Amino acid sequence: MRLPDELGERARGVLAGRVDPVPARDAATVALLRAGRPGGVQVYLLRRKATMAFAAGAYVFPGGSVDPRDTDQAVAWAGPSPAYWSRAFGASEAVARGLVCAAVRETFEESGVLLAGPGPDSVVADTTGDDWEADRLALIDRSLALADFLAKRGLVLRADLLKPWAHWITPRVEPKRFDTRFFAAVLPEGQRTRDVGGEADQVTWQRPAEAIELARQGEIFLMPPTHRTLSELAAHPDVASVLAAEREIVTIMPEVVEVDGEFRLVAP
Repeated sequence: MRLPDELGERARGVLAGRVDPVPARDAATVALLRAGRPGGVQVYLLRRKATMAFAAGAYVFPGGSVDPRDTDQAVAWAGPSPAYWSRAFGASEAVARGLVCAAVRETFEESGVLLAGPGPDSVVADTTGDDWEADRLALIDRSLALADFLAKRGLVLRADLLKPWAHWITPRVEPKRFDTRFFAAVLPEGQRTRDVGGEADQVTWQRPAEAIELARQGEIFLMPPTHRTLSELAAHPDVASVLAAEREIVTIMPEVVEVDGEFRLVAP
């Protein structure tokens, strides 16, 4: 992938040691899945607004940075413990807790889908009312923390509805960097996504292989981590196959190389 021209001088400085890379912020993103019609897998994608400072115009999964309050142990929790997620992602338990909470929070903020329920074996059936929308906006503007949101509604976070999928770190030359863990999750029965605006100007359910083909034709833009994840999902015939897949989480950080005066990203 060719780097945009405006990043060229910065890339040259970072590679030469004249410019220090910015620290990467912990982040989580969720490939939200549903059964295709009539079969197969569909994934929920958002197109980031062209005005966004990071990945402008790209089609991405719901996700974002970990809020410091996402690590709060007061978050009601059901499913695999933070120790499990710590081992899966090679992170401390505190960071792992924050990643799972961020995955649930950001999915609700950016799609209206909530991976939580009244108990460890149940899930919220509908999140489309005005009161839910008020809470979603309060989470976005950080006037409401995830722990308080769940507590006031008597809900527990369903960590068992998430599956660890991948780990990508933004290249050193980028001015904004994220240390992102990828999750997969299935749209809970009864819930539905909705176009909630915010950082996105368009949303769609798309078969992974079709999204890749649209990117090849230049119809949509996919960042390398999204493209790779879609390629992996496209290999599965149905949602059950995705959930049953054995995943070894390997950290991937694309490197930047200069070829004939052009800077390019190279991912393993």
